[in-house]
Amino acid sequence: MPFIEESDLLELHKDIDKAQIINERLLDQIKYKNKEIKRNKIQRNVLAGVTGLFLIGALAITSFSAGVSSSTSFENRNNLLVSIDSLEAIKYRMDNLKRKNEELSEVKEFYLAKSFLEKETIYSVQIKSFVDNNLTLTSEALANTMLVKTNPFYSYSLGNFESLAEARSFRYQLVKMGFADAFVASYQDGKRIKIEEPY
Repeated sequence: MPFIEESDLLELHKDIDKAQIINERLLDQIKYKNKEIKRNKIQRNVLAGVTGLFLIGALAITSFSAGVSSSTSFENRNNLLVSIDSLEAIKYRMDNLKRKNEELSEVKEFYLAKSFLEKETIYSVQIKSFVDNNLTLTSEALANTMLVKTNPFYSYSLGNFESLAEARSFRYQLVKMGFADAFVASYQDGKRIKIEEPY
């Protein structure tokens, strides 16, 4: 079996950890944006309700004052101008809400795509299989390693990748280090689905 320097393996795992940290930060941002979407949706609904009540109240007051008052036409024109100004302000608010809603929809679509990927297949590079569970290969300093039971063997794999291309690139690096038997396998829900083509 080829020998890999622990420093090289640790360096590879550091790269994987960096990618995982970036993914976790993105997930945190998505969760924050999701909360913001919910909060803005509630605000939008409340504002729509208040705006509706305001419009109904303004129309009722205008109708009441037009029907009851026997004022001159000059006073009626002033009432009409006030109503038009209020309608312009409401229209401006509604346009702002529409623009915010479009931005939030884009964030929501990104979040849904990310959660879909979490349920999808991941790829890992298997470097060895054992009949017995050989825990001496695992180290607490290493992350993104998998020890999967595939009857009757225990498979030891390195890396967790979302795309097959990333896993193949990592496999190529391991082959250059001397792990000629390394291969990419796809996993879903912690179970191996199949062995992927090397290229």
